[in-house]
Amino acid sequence: MTVFIIRRLMQSAIVVFVMSFLVFGGVNIVGDPVEMMVSDEADQEERERVIKSMGLDKPWYIQYGKFVTNALQGDLGNSFVYGEPALQIIVQRMPATFELAFVSLLMSIIIGIPFGVWAGLFPERFSSKIIMSGSIVGFSLPTFWVGLMMIMVFAVMLGWLPSTGRGDTVIVFGMELSFFTPDGLSHIFLPALNLALFNTSLVIRLTRAGVREAIHMDYIKFARAKGLSYRRVIMVHLMKNIMIPVVTVLGLEFGGLIAFSVVTETVFAWPGMGKLIIESIQNLDRPIIVAYLMIIVLVFVVINLVVDILYSILDPRVRLQDVSS
Repeated sequence: MTVFIIRRLMQSAIVVFVMSFLVFGGVNIVGDPVEMMVSDEADQEERERVIKSMGLDKPWYIQYGKFVTNALQGDLGNSFVYGEPALQIIVQRMPATFELAFVSLLMSIIIGIPFGVWAGLFPERFSSKIIMSGSIVGFSLPTFWVGLMMIMVFAVMLGWLPSTGRGDTVIVFGMELSFFTPDGLSHIFLPALNLALFNTSLVIRLTRAGVREAIHMDYIKFARAKGLSYRRVIMVHLMKNIMIPVVTVLGLEFGGLIAFSVVTETVFAWPGMGKLIIESIQNLDRPIIVAYLMIIVLVFVVINLVVDILYSILDPRVRLQDVSS
């Protein structure tokens, strides 16, 4: 297990380094932030002063070297727009995005796994066909349209839930979280459900496929022949084996929820990192954009590492094959 983790850590470090180069290079060839920040009436001397103050007068490789050196010290640069450390600004928005992604993932698990198991155990029932049809709809509908429809129905027409904002928050371990308050739960429900639709459909179909494959395996038949109850066979023997691909996909999708919650945060005016990155792109605020993308890369790397470790715990053959290779 130790060799397995060390090898994954080395691979992760290489990925982060390569991505830092690609992200920095890609962002720096797009647009000129000076044009956004300096008035059209400013003279050339004023423009040069701004360029020098932001360090844009140096070659890109010197800028990249400075970025890497500072990043290793926890400094991802100062925002051109806010004049504050980019990392500090993103960290302030991070709890909102993480809690939205977490609640969305929790909804996907609570809804998706039971429905998927039911559809896999009883594929010919009418209810199972309804579930699978619903999963297709969840895959097909665009997120922004579903979000607007939710706002129109549940917030405007029925008045059951608020349409925008985050609601009341409480401090938990130094972070502002909203889903511990009734008002916060009412605010997070619609955006989290909107964000969870695609992943719920994915979990349903993945779980159903795993059940349909595992239910005919010899170990299931043997467990039934031993006289174990049907509930125990399903909850212990079947679930443990079908959860391997589900855990892998859910882990990767959690990173996707964090990275691609931009549309949902924009539709519901959720004050998270997604809304911040849209504003930063509009203003060509390079430090914010680079810092955001690097944080997303680190999130994906960490999640992949955790998923690999969980995968190896659920299926020891993975780490044995890794060591032997």
